[in-house]
Amino acid sequence: MIALRGTGILLTLAALIFLGLLSVWVGTRGIPFSATWHLLWHPDGSEAAIIIHDYRIPRTILGLLVGVALGLSGALMQSLTRNPLADPGLLGVSLGASSGVVVAIAFLGVGSVLGYVWFAFLGAALASVLVYVLGSFGRSLATPDRLVVAGAAVTAVLFALNYAVLLLNPLAFNQFRFWTAGALAGRNMDVVLIVLPFVVVGMLLALGLAPALNALAMGDQMGRALGVNVSRSRALGLLAVILLCGAATAAAGPIGFVGLVVPHVARFVVGADQRLVIAYSMLFAPVLLLGADVLGRVAGAPGEIEVGIVTAVLGAPLFIALCRRRKLVML
Repeated sequence: MIALRGTGILLTLAALIFLGLLSVWVGTRGIPFSATWHLLWHPDGSEAAIIIHDYRIPRTILGLLVGVALGLSGALMQSLTRNPLADPGLLGVSLGASSGVVVAIAFLGVGSVLGYVWFAFLGAALASVLVYVLGSFGRSLATPDRLVVAGAAVTAVLFALNYAVLLLNPLAFNQFRFWTAGALAGRNMDVVLIVLPFVVVGMLLALGLAPALNALAMGDQMGRALGVNVSRSRALGLLAVILLCGAATAAAGPIGFVGLVVPHVARFVVGADQRLVIAYSMLFAPVLLLGADVLGRVAGAPGEIEVGIVTAVLGAPLFIALCRRRKLVML
């Protein structure tokens, strides 16, 4: 079994490398693979080299980071809430990021992707903190059920406020609709460098929490009996979700189904051990995202289809197939 799991990781890494190279090669401007490979290691300042190094490589790296972030945050959300239908947007992270972008566009005149990132991340963080405060209001702890209810309430309010502002401001709506589709195109290395620290810290938190999540999957009382500090583990897990999903949404816009579907695929492959689920989710998600991005470029040629649309088209039937093959349980 250990050998099979190791083989699975190696095969997934190989697929990730292949899709990374494919992402650097495929685009609206046709560049032969031999030339792409040469310019990848020996840039000569030509137009093709600029396209590869200034546009496609940052896009591929960002796809890798966003995929890792969405996969990990989805696995954490489903484990922390013990809800197999949970996704990173359940705590208001995605709508919070959208609210930050709406404010930046409608009231501050921000018009660049680089400008959106900071406002989106701030909105995601504030919305998540608000959900946690509401979920822990009173004498009770922030239980999974209370957090889900608080997240649904905050999400509904933010959704209404966002579209009230956008309907009253057609120019803001016109800019916002391109961001909200979810895309990796148009992001340069500056965006990558902004989100990289947040993704790394969130990834380290997620990996460090994996053993505690196995205990919490059996319930809070059993977790305490096994020596887990439930409140601390849940707070750190929520912090990791904020960092991961907030960074991913800020950089690429809201991308659906990745955080929902990938943890189920991981559990289907390796079982319920959260250490393995988190490790495989961290690998499967960028494979799905980069594959969807490449598919969007090929299917939409000579233009392209945004990756958020492609993941929705691919993710929905995949999730339905998983639901039909097995019950959606956490253990």
